[in-house]
Amino acid sequence: MNAPSVAAQAPERADTRPAPPASLEDRLTAVSALMDNRLTVAALAVAVNTAVSVPDVGPVDLADVVRVPADVQPYRPPVDLYPTPVAAVLQRARARLERDGWCQGATVDEDGARCLYGALHAEAASTGELHDALAVLLDAIRRHFPDEESVPAFNDGRHGPRVVFRVLDQAADLAHTRNL
Repeated sequence: MNAPSVAAQAPERADTRPAPPASLEDRLTAVSALMDNRLTVAALAVAVNTAVSVPDVGPVDLADVVRVPADVQPYRPPVDLYPTPVAAVLQRARARLERDGWCQGATVDEDGARCLYGALHAEAASTGELHDALAVLLDAIRRHFPDEESVPAFNDGRHGPRVVFRVLDQAADLAHTRNL
């Protein structure tokens, strides 16, 4: 029997040389195609998320269609988590704003929504407690917005209540650490 030759037994080796680097033109073309694909996907996502068209009705706002089930309650922070009186006032003011709504340009609007000052005024047990809460709140505001002149100016300069809630939380923490 003839023995196979050594060359026939050895496996073929893959070419281990590195591929030559792509030219700048090739890389730019590849990145352009990738970005076009990403932009197309993003545009489709925006179109899907913002507009639904129903035949014979036209565009439908998803806010009119999507409803939260009645048994789902929004998160309510525990009231009076802080034992210190000013911190508790700030926390109750936040809970009031979440419950009754937040407004700008008025202490209380026609729907019962309140501004920062209105919520603190409603929750404070005394004028001294109100002034202490306003002072701590202004201090918390100025940590992030150093040019703010007053609590009402800060309130009226916001575009929504999210920052207002965050500053109230920080002010409550600050009042508690100061034992107020």
